[in-house]
Amino acid sequence: MKRSKRRSQQAIVKDDRSATALLLKLLAIPGPSGEEAQVAQFLRKQLTAAGAAVDAFHVDQAHRRSRLRGETGNLMLRLPGTVRAPRRLFAAHMDTVPICVGARPICRGNRIVAADSNTGLGGDDRAGVTVLLTTALAILRNRLPHPPLSFLWTVQEEAGLLGARHLRLGMLGRPRLAFNWDGGSPHRLTIGATGGYRMSIEVQGIASHAGGHPEQGVSAIAIASLAIANLVEEGWHGLIEKGRRRGTSNVGVIEGGAATNVVANQVQIRAEARSHDPRFRQRIVQQIERAFHQAAGQVKNSAGRSGRVKITGGLDYESFRLSQSDPSVQAAAAAVAAEGGQAEYTIANGGLDANWLSARGIPTVSLGCGQDQIHTVNEQLHLDQFHQARRIALRLATDV
Repeated sequence: MKRSKRRSQQAIVKDDRSATALLLKLLAIPGPSGEEAQVAQFLRKQLTAAGAAVDAFHVDQAHRRSRLRGETGNLMLRLPGTVRAPRRLFAAHMDTVPICVGARPICRGNRIVAADSNTGLGGDDRAGVTVLLTTALAILRNRLPHPPLSFLWTVQEEAGLLGARHLRLGMLGRPRLAFNWDGGSPHRLTIGATGGYRMSIEVQGIASHAGGHPEQGVSAIAIASLAIANLVEEGWHGLIEKGRRRGTSNVGVIEGGAATNVVANQVQIRAEARSHDPRFRQRIVQQIERAFHQAAGQVKNSAGRSGRVKITGGLDYESFRLSQSDPSVQAAAAAVAAEGGQAEYTIANGGLDANWLSARGIPTVSLGCGQDQIHTVNEQLHLDQFHQARRIALRLATDV
């Protein structure tokens, strides 16, 4: 009995080492949004070597439908079931944020960090990518009994969930249960998330010589500054709390001007508004629009002419919230408990692929893989949590 237990423990250690090695390789592959082809090639090579049939892979044209275009679409591996049960979907996104390009991952004790202090790590979401990969590899190599399974690696999540938004649903095979692996603790079940609206704001002023005839110009920079200052003063920028309503907004990008001796005639701005309440999110958008149009009318030149503003925008993803009684949520909670944990339910203030999957008729719960301080140069990945996430995933893929 003791020998059997020792062999089992040795097998777990060996499996963990192999998974860590795969994770380190995936973390080192550059793949910002729109440039995920190398990651997809690595996954296909590993899975084909383990026995996945060539016709089990599917790639859609999501990249051709997105505003970013990109190198490749979403990658799918579909496995027919060996036991009769509803199909299950496992998802993770391949792309990382730009700060992670050039990451050199190294192990430090029970953590993985970036060797270069100037880069992020990319655990968001290469850890999730590896959770799916190791789950599929374990099933293929060991011929484990399982229900029908769909493994989905999406593109362009960090750029606004574009891969999930433009996903070809037909290739999923109609899953009844759906699980998405992203950031945080493996015990944390994200059952809802906010909705996001992105805006492009073009401010047009009137150019003039800033030294000779500044009064003839209308500064687009001044218009933008007045609008942003108004939003801050009125409580419509950053964290927004109006009575019981909650949301956020951010002016994240501002570009304009060519020289200090020219009154700037154009400024390009990118902004966003978020809220779990769609009506309140629309109110935030309206306040942003009002502030810019009002500011455009405030700044006039000596001839009484003012600037103008053109605003375009659209919904990036709608908010969603699942009940704790949802079958996918219940299955995830049971798997967490079976691995010695206790499910923690949370609602995210950022977008997830689960937003679009849920919006398109596939209620999806998200779990973490041990990522910490994502999108920063201080990012790290906790290996004990990563391996626990792997075991939870394998249980979800094989328990029937």
